[in-house]
Amino acid sequence: MVLLSVDETHVRAYQALRTTWAEVGNQKQVPSYGHHAHVSIFGAVDVQQGDVVFHRASSANAETFLDFLCLLKEKYADRFIVLVLDNARIHHANMVQAFLQREEGGAFHFIFLPPYSPHLNPIERLWKWLKDDVIANVLHKDQNDIAQSIARFEQYVLQHPEEVLRRIGCAA
Repeated sequence: MVLLSVDETHVRAYQALRTTWAEVGNQKQVPSYGHHAHVSIFGAVDVQQGDVVFHRASSANAETFLDFLCLLKEKYADRFIVLVLDNARIHHANMVQAFLQREEGGAFHFIFLPPYSPHLNPIERLWKWLKDDVIANVLHKDQNDIAQSIARFEQYVLQHPEEVLRRIGCAA
């Protein structure tokens, strides 16, 4: 069995500004292009081992969530997969329920968190790390630029499971 904390997030070209340091009299300027390029990311973190699975998509909907479930099933082929996730509509979609009723969906068990409780989902701290350390106060000129920043973050995270566990609050 593997216990995974699951969620999706969106990284936008106009990412929110965060607190930053600037020399007195030199206010930090972050330009904006006025477009709304974005990348959606599905993620699952093994809260015992610190392993992370990422899946990038053009949007987060029931179909792309099913693609993510298939990716998880492939990675954990011989294991029962318990997912802790929020109550997003895509997690309850008819096509997801139909998948879970079929034989291939038998490898999964969903545990839904109470409504409005992101503080209970460890992967939310991974998304905060992504947005604070990689995305905040940076202008991405297009989707490719966003994807490159995300890829660097993913590569680092995949090589440092002990830091993942520490950052998500699941270190022993």
